[in-house]
Amino acid sequence: MNDSRSAQATSPTERIADLERLLAVARRLGATVALDDLLASIAAAATDLLDCERATVFLRDAATDELFSRIATGIAGSPIAEIRIPTARGIAGKVSRTGRTVNIPDAYADPRFNPDVDRASGFHTRSILAVRLADHDDATVGVLQLLNKRSGPFDARDEEIATFLGSQAGVAIQRQTLLGHYAEKQRIERDLNIARDIQQGLLRREMPAIEGFDIAGWNRPANETGGDFFDLHPLGDGRLLVAVADATGHGIGPALVMVEARAMLRALVGRSTDLARAVTDVHDLMCLDLPEGRFVTAFCGLLDAASAEILFLSAGQGPILVFEAATGAVRDVPAQGLPLGFMPGIGYEGATTVFLAPGDILVLLTDGFYEWARADGEQFGLERVCDVVRSCRDRGANEIIERLHEAVVAFGAGTPQDDDLTAVIVKRDPRSR
Repeated sequence: MNDSRSAQATSPTERIADLERLLAVARRLGATVALDDLLASIAAAATDLLDCERATVFLRDAATDELFSRIATGIAGSPIAEIRIPTARGIAGKVSRTGRTVNIPDAYADPRFNPDVDRASGFHTRSILAVRLADHDDATVGVLQLLNKRSGPFDARDEEIATFLGSQAGVAIQRQTLLGHYAEKQRIERDLNIARDIQQGLLRREMPAIEGFDIAGWNRPANETGGDFFDLHPLGDGRLLVAVADATGHGIGPALVMVEARAMLRALVGRSTDLARAVTDVHDLMCLDLPEGRFVTAFCGLLDAASAEILFLSAGQGPILVFEAATGAVRDVPAQGLPLGFMPGIGYEGATTVFLAPGDILVLLTDGFYEWARADGEQFGLERVCDVVRSCRDRGANEIIERLHEAVVAFGAGTPQDDDLTAVIVKRDPRSR
């Protein structure tokens, strides 16, 4: 049996009337903003224009290669439950695959027709007209299926009207889908902006005033939110908690991990007299919360301004650089343990104490600085970091960070920032005694 009915003559008056009705429908579709309302309008317009009993609008789900419909008008025009069918099956599936209109005057005489739906719903299908819905780029976005023309089988005029309606409906669906994606993108961006504002609000804006020291911290995430953080938190006993940490990954997940790690370090390290025990406790708690493959590298230090010493443990966070003003050398102090949350059952011991002589500079950077690469793949690296620090050793802490950032950006020569950047500079006043 042929898929299309033979053409019948249409008078000029009828064609003008058809065009006027189709233009009115196109205007209604252009004014409809909600996708479900749009689909309902398409189905209602189709049953009205073609004088048929039922219309179903199927959309194509590219991810599952299925056709699905949330809108199907019954005899009384009421919506029915969602229908899902593979594109490899059925009449609508064939239209989706081939793009060709299918016109069947006697459904039960066609082997492609599945009568199970009729038996389940109590509806009796007599004739079927199915046309594809094409978007602005002539890609198939769905299928419009019409059942039971009241005056007899669907004819060539009906095919022409349905095809025109299908093209208008396809473009309207594409437009509304894009608008929906844009609205969802805007919602996600608003949520990310809120998360970024909260995260950035946790970072210290005013640097602590510690006698004899110039201290600065700085952070710039690669995305709206990041997994790096620094903390410069004065303790009640005159010491300063200095922390720099880097959670694996980028985006909202690592940002949440960052907030948890910051809170734990403040609560446990800041109140403990045993740095190794406190860092081990943080690690154990992070192991309970973090999924496999997630961890946090962290520098946890306690600066005692009176003795000009910083006691620290580094859980996989490095390099830890100390610029020695007297010799001009930059010393790389090794980390003492694995990252926080890396694996249960490990502990931390052997905290290191570094004395900062007048003019000495402690440099703490996350790997976004060292690993910033230019187009040929070469990374900025440790040696260039040391050269920058030497060249501006007489500058203030904030300016040293600015120079480091300017240097990596210039080195990248236009390559994007792929990783979060965090820096803390602790510089002892050269005039100190």
